[in-house]
Amino acid sequence: MKLLFIITGLSTGGAEMMLYKLLDRINREQFDPFVISLTYEGESQISQRISDLDIPIYLLNINSKQEILQAIWRLINLVRKIQPDIIQGWMYHANLAAQFASLLTFQSVPTVWNIRHSVYSLKYEKSTTATIIKLLAKMSSFPKNIIYVSHISAKQHEKLGYQDSKSVVIPNGFDTEVFTPSINARNGLRRELGLTENAIVIGLIARYHPMKDHDNFLSAATLLLKKFPDIHFVLVGTGVQKENSGIVSLLSDFKLTHDPHFHFLGERQDISKITAGFDIASLVSAWGEGFPNVVGEAMSCGVPCVVTDVGDSAWIVGETGKVVPPKDPEKLAQVWQEMIELGQEKRNQLGTLARQRIIENFSLDAIVEQYEELYFHYA
Repeated sequence: MKLLFIITGLSTGGAEMMLYKLLDRINREQFDPFVISLTYEGESQISQRISDLDIPIYLLNINSKQEILQAIWRLINLVRKIQPDIIQGWMYHANLAAQFASLLTFQSVPTVWNIRHSVYSLKYEKSTTATIIKLLAKMSSFPKNIIYVSHISAKQHEKLGYQDSKSVVIPNGFDTEVFTPSINARNGLRRELGLTENAIVIGLIARYHPMKDHDNFLSAATLLLKKFPDIHFVLVGTGVQKENSGIVSLLSDFKLTHDPHFHFLGERQDISKITAGFDIASLVSAWGEGFPNVVGEAMSCGVPCVVTDVGDSAWIVGETGKVVPPKDPEKLAQVWQEMIELGQEKRNQLGTLARQRIIENFSLDAIVEQYEELYFHYA
């Protein structure tokens, strides 16, 4: 069965990583996958990994409105060339492209949309994205199914007019053999940062974006340091380095420019090792999350999590972590303090429960099987 995946872009992010993980585990004896990326932002870790799977990637290079018409014709020609049995959209712009590709080639290829985002308010979205979200609602009778990464996302989109009869929730899956507890990783992170073996590290893995709310993280961190001056904070993600003017501005606002407690590592390819080195993992996003990978990855590493109540974060952590309101640094600092005061042994117990929850509910193989069963339904 030929599967054509159309994705908005292949930069390093949670949605893009989940596509890679699906392609890596999908049964290649039964499925023949192809990938079309609407945009090209340079070679990325994700695109290289997909290429290494011997899966063709086609780039439409849409970087301006003037290039859209030409890209549509190329998209139509690619669909006619590949002759897929199913077209799977991946994120809003790609869902729209997938539906147009099916309609304009006049081949009645079944389409499936995949929505990786939650929508608390359209005012948080770029105007173009908000327009596409509303347009897709009007077109939601066309796809065979609309896959949502989270329950909250499904409910939010149904309120916006997306057909609820099409809804299917398939959460992200996690490779528990890659994301695993590791004393070596814990010690290695501390050696890299020049910290003692007993130093407590609170981590945030998130690209630099207003939605991820680094402001909230740094604000809470400054409050916590007043009571626990030996805590260290590790921030990882695309754009999360001191060369970024936005980070520079935040550090200046909080008077942290030369503070040795904060470590900005930028984009890294050894996320599993860094995550396993945390004592506490955090997600502090203000909005927009669906099913955040970083939470499940940390839990798989046996690291207890403190998360803001966005997307399905609360559902993911269950009773193994703590949930706080978004944009509330005082509460975030308070719950971090509670986690620290539990002590290492009780944090380890929470981490063990967190890993077990991921193994039982969100293993990668089980999630890939859900996708495969859905595709077989259209065969």
